[in-house]
Amino acid sequence: MSDVELTPVRPQHRFDEGALRTYMEEHIEGFEGPFSVQQFEGGQSNPTFLVEAKDRPYVMRKQPPGELLPSAHAVDREYRVMDALYGTPVPVPRMYSLCEDRSVLGAKFYVMEMVEGRLYTRTALPDVEREERREIYLDMARHLAHLHAVNPAAVGLGDFGRPGNYFGRQINRWSRQYRASETETIEAMNRLMDWLPENLPGETPPVVVHGDYRLGNVLLHPTEPRVVAILDWELSTLGDGLADLGYWCQEYYGSDESGPQGEGSVAHVDLDAWGIPDERELVAAYCDFAGRGPIGNWPFYIVYNLFRSAGIIQGVYKRGLDGNASSEKALEYAGVARARAERGWGLLSDG
Repeated sequence: MSDVELTPVRPQHRFDEGALRTYMEEHIEGFEGPFSVQQFEGGQSNPTFLVEAKDRPYVMRKQPPGELLPSAHAVDREYRVMDALYGTPVPVPRMYSLCEDRSVLGAKFYVMEMVEGRLYTRTALPDVEREERREIYLDMARHLAHLHAVNPAAVGLGDFGRPGNYFGRQINRWSRQYRASETETIEAMNRLMDWLPENLPGETPPVVVHGDYRLGNVLLHPTEPRVVAILDWELSTLGDGLADLGYWCQEYYGSDESGPQGEGSVAHVDLDAWGIPDERELVAAYCDFAGRGPIGNWPFYIVYNLFRSAGIIQGVYKRGLDGNASSEKALEYAGVARARAERGWGLLSDG
């Protein structure tokens, strides 16, 4: 059984369903109502809805209500990158329509294909057979390498990110986002914001970076241990592909209390007993699929991502406090930003 949960549309995320139906009738060929709407639980940024219509099911994803942080909740960027990648070796849903007219539903939104599959958030995959876990992880590594092999200009994404200084710009961005949602002083976070800009890796040719690549953002085939869709592209841009790999591998450095129940890392799992590749094997598999050599200065990518995820989680928690988070679970992230930042600074101190 997958971890997908559907709920009635939560009060703070209700919208004019009649307006959505009218929009879909005008902009999506073959759409036929009436329809019903449910909300997906999970997904801490842009609320996502299952729209079950007469002709087929659709997925609608929109910006959340309330005041939004600068450059956050970029559903238009999500739509653009998935639309561009459709038809490449990177598995993404088909995009149907993007609406940037906020007068329709009160926020930007898009409608896409509903891909049938399994979604798991528990990274140890306890509901999957042991022999399938390794295959799932290796298929994720293969598809991440496929993503980074795409020529951005060839798919119309040559201007999808600013050129040069990727890590410097990202560190500055997430420092600002963290400051904008800060609820307490976290000394480790302050130290990381000082250390990271002074220890940047060398420049590499830009590739499409997903920005949130992890098990909880991929759909698996209903019965086979392989990926059928990569979701949640809100943080995608052009940059260094090792940022994605480091983000995924930070799971090996988490704790049992790294998020809402069931979403913790594999840091304390007996990987061999569970049939899950360890960090070294996973990084080597990615390098093999990508046709590249060993990675130098690997710890930077882990520390950077612990810092970055601390900033993201702090924003989720602050939205929970403000009452406009996309999930009821947002307040369960209390203390997680501190734990991530202290883990990152601890790796530097221990090293």
